[in-house]
Amino acid sequence: MNGKPVLSAQTVLRIALVTETFPPEVNGVAMTVGRMLEGLLERGHQVQLVRPRQHSGDHPRSGSVLQEILVASVPLPRYAGLRMGLPVTATMVRAWTRWRPDIVHVVTEGPLGWSAVTAARRLGLPATSDFHTNFQSYTAHYGVGYLQPAIGAYLRYFHGRSLCTFVPTQQLSAELLATGYRETRVVARGVDTALFNPQRRSAELRANWGVGAQDPVVLYVGRIAPEKNLPLLLTSFAAMKRRVPRARLLLVGDGPARPLLQRQHPEAIFAGMRTGEDLAAHYASGDLFLFPSTTETFGNVTLEAMASGLAVVAFDYAAAREHIVHGECGVLASFADAQAYERIAVELAGDASRSARLRVNARLAAERIDWASVNNAFAAALAHYATLPQREPLRRQ
Repeated sequence: MNGKPVLSAQTVLRIALVTETFPPEVNGVAMTVGRMLEGLLERGHQVQLVRPRQHSGDHPRSGSVLQEILVASVPLPRYAGLRMGLPVTATMVRAWTRWRPDIVHVVTEGPLGWSAVTAARRLGLPATSDFHTNFQSYTAHYGVGYLQPAIGAYLRYFHGRSLCTFVPTQQLSAELLATGYRETRVVARGVDTALFNPQRRSAELRANWGVGAQDPVVLYVGRIAPEKNLPLLLTSFAAMKRRVPRARLLLVGDGPARPLLQRQHPEAIFAGMRTGEDLAAHYASGDLFLFPSTTETFGNVTLEAMASGLAVVAFDYAAAREHIVHGECGVLASFADAQAYERIAVELAGDASRSARLRVNARLAAERIDWASVNNAFAAALAHYATLPQREPLRRQ
C-alpha cells in the first residue's frame, strides 16, 4: 500500500479531474463529467478541474473546494464548438507539486489527457481514466477505416498507463479486457428524471411543428454525423410513415451531416441544438425514439428518452442493453441488424396501444436510474485507487 492510509468514499479526497470537454459544451461526455463533478463536490471532496479554455472570456474558478486550470486549445476537427487541449505536462507537474492530489482522473484521451497521465507518473501519483468514446469505430464512417488498428492500439496503450479504465457497462468492460486492456471498473450513468419528464410535453411545441394531438412524432436526439448511422434512421422512418402516414420525423442536434440531410429531407423537422428545459420539452413532446447508432460506449440519450416517457427503438447494446427489457420498456434489435431494426420500428409505429404501454414502463424504469448512486460508486472507485501506487513510476517520460 506504499504506506498510504486506507480510504473510503467518505474520506475527503483531493482529486485532479482532467477533461477536454465540459459544460456548457453539448455532448454526452461533457454532461457526464459535469454531473460527476457535482457529485464529488456534494460529497465534500476537493477538486482541481483541468480543461481547455473554451473562449476568450472563459476565466478559471478558484475556491476552497473547486479550482480550475484552463489550458490552451485548438478546435477539434469535424466537431464544431469543441476544442482539444494542447500538451501541458510541465504545467501539470508544477501545479501538482504545489497542490498534490490524492488521485488524478483523466476523462479524455487527447493531448491534454496524455499530459496528465505523464505528469502523474513523474510525480508518482495514482491515475485512473475513463473510456467514453469509441473513436476507433468512427474511422469507417469518415473514410479512414485503415486507421482503426492504430487508433485502437493508441487507446489501449493510453489506458494501460493508468491504474484502471472506468467504463459505463459490463458489456464494454468485457470487450476491452478481451482486446488487452489491463483493468476496468464499471461506473454506470444516471439520468435527471426531474428535468427529463413526460410532464414537459408541450401542445404548443407540437403545434409549432404542425402535428396534431394524435399524430406520432418520431424523435432522434444526437449528433447529426456519419458515425450515428442516420441512413438507417431515415429508411426506418420512411417505412414507418408508409404504415402510419401522419407520422413526422424530428431531429434534435447538429453536426456535419445536417445541411445535406436538411436539403434531402425537407419534410423532416430539424430543431437544431437544444439544451436544458427546452431539450426536455422536445423529448417529452415526441412519441417514439429511434436511436440507430452502433458506435456508442453508452448513449445517454437512451436514458433521457426513457425518462421523458418515449417508446425507444435501439440496438441491443450499451445503455439499451443495460436498461431496456425488450417488449416491456422499449424494443431492441440484434446489434447492427438493420433489417430487424426497421421491422420492429414499423411494428411499433402501427401498434398505438403497445407504444403507450412501453412509454409508461420506460418512465418507471428510468426512475430507478439515479445519479446519486452513480456518484457514490464513482467516489468509492476513486477512493480505492487513491490507495494504490501508480503503475510503473517513471523518472522521465
